[in-house]
Amino acid sequence: MQSRVLLPCALAVGLGSVAAVQAEPAKSDVLDTYADIAAAKFEDSLISARALQDAVNTLIATPSAEALQAAKAAWIAARVPYQQSEVYRFGNAIVDDWEGKVNAWPLDEGLIDYVDASYGGPSDENAFSVLNVVANASFALSGDPVDAAQITPVLLAETLHEADGIEANVATGYHAVEFLLWGQDLNGHGPGAGGRPWTDYAPGAACTGGNCDRRAEYLRAATDLLVSDLDWMAAQWVDGGAARAQLMTDETAGIAAILTGMGSLSYGEQAGERMRLGLMLNDPEEEHDCFSDNTHNSHYYNGIGIQNVYLGEYVRIDGTLVSGPSLSDLVTATDPALDTEMRGALSTTVMALGRIKTAAEAGFAYDMMLERGNTAGEALIMGGVEGLIDQTRSIERVVAVLGADAIEFEGSDSLDNPSAVFE
Repeated sequence: MQSRVLLPCALAVGLGSVAAVQAEPAKSDVLDTYADIAAAKFEDSLISARALQDAVNTLIATPSAEALQAAKAAWIAARVPYQQSEVYRFGNAIVDDWEGKVNAWPLDEGLIDYVDASYGGPSDENAFSVLNVVANASFALSGDPVDAAQITPVLLAETLHEADGIEANVATGYHAVEFLLWGQDLNGHGPGAGGRPWTDYAPGAACTGGNCDRRAEYLRAATDLLVSDLDWMAAQWVDGGAARAQLMTDETAGIAAILTGMGSLSYGEQAGERMRLGLMLNDPEEEHDCFSDNTHNSHYYNGIGIQNVYLGEYVRIDGTLVSGPSLSDLVTATDPALDTEMRGALSTTVMALGRIKTAAEAGFAYDMMLERGNTAGEALIMGGVEGLIDQTRSIERVVAVLGADAIEFEGSDSLDNPSAVFE
C-alpha cells in the first residue's frame, strides 16, 4: 500500500500549511499545459514518422539489409513519442475516434501479405484473414469487386481498413508498417522477432516472397498515410485547433478529460487488455508490438505518458522541456498528501515497467515472459499490472478531491471478470 507523507503539526503551523504556500493554479492554465503537451507529443510523433517515411523511401529505392535495419530503427524510434500520447485517448473523443487509424491491434496480418502455412485460412470470424492484398491486384470484399492494381492510401483507408466491419482487418497504422518491416514472429515464446528478409523488397529475380513491387507500394502507402494522419492530429492541438478548443470549452469537463485518460489507460487498457490478458492466455500474439518484439517499450512509454500528463512536464525528442501548471499543482493546493501519494504511485509504476524494459533489452523478450510457467516473466509483468491498478486507485481519489464530474474508467474482463476470458 502506498504510504502518505504528512507534515508534523508544528511544521504545518509554522509554514501556515503547505496548501497555503502552494497557490491553487487556474484550471484554464492546467488545461493549457495539458494541450501544450499534447501538441508537442503529436508533433514529435509526426516528426519521427517523417523520419520513418524517409527510411522507408530509401529501402524501397535501394533495398539492402542495411536499409531495412534503418527503417526498423526508425519505426522503433517513432513509437517513443506516440506511446506517450495515448493518455489523450478516452477523455478526448477527437483522439479516441481517430486512434484506430494509427494504432489498431491485434491484426490479421494475412489480409496484407503472405503468412506461414501454420497461420491457417479464412474463418467464420474473418473471411479476409488471408486475403493477401500484396499478391492480388483484384479481389472481392463482401461480394463487391475491388480494383487493387494500385495500392494507395485511399485503398487502404477507405476500402481495406476494418473491411466488412471486422476490427482485426487492420490495414493501416503503425502495426501494418511493423508487419511489412519485420514479417511474422514465428518464434512463439522463443527468442527472436519477425525475420522478414530485405530481399522481400528486392527487384527482379532477387525478390523473395513474391510481388516485391506491390509490397513496396503497400509499405509506402501505409507510411504516407500514417504521416498524414499524424499531421492532422497535431494540427488539432495547436492554438485554434479543434481538440484544444473543445478542451477549453468547459474547465470542469476538461479536468475530467485528463483524469479519464489517465485512469482508463492505466486500468482497462494497459493493465487489463495489454498486459493481464496476455498473461492469462500465455499468448505471444497478445503482445502490443508483436512483430518487432518492442512491446516492452510500448508499455514503458505508456506509463511515462500518464506520469508526464499528471506532472505537467514532457521532454521532447529534441530535449526541450514543455512544462507548466499541472494537475499535480491543482491537487497539492487541496490535498498535498494525496499529491505525494499520486506521485509515488506513478513513480512505482514507471519503475515496474522499467524493469520489464531492462529485462527485455537484456534478452528476456516480452513474449518469453508470457510463457506459461515462467515465474520470472509473470512476476515482471504482474509488477507492472499491480502498479497500474494501484495508481488507478490514487487517480480515483484525485477525482473525488477535485470534485470532477462522475467519471467511469475503461474496464477489462481480465481484471473485472476473469472467468469471462475463457468462455
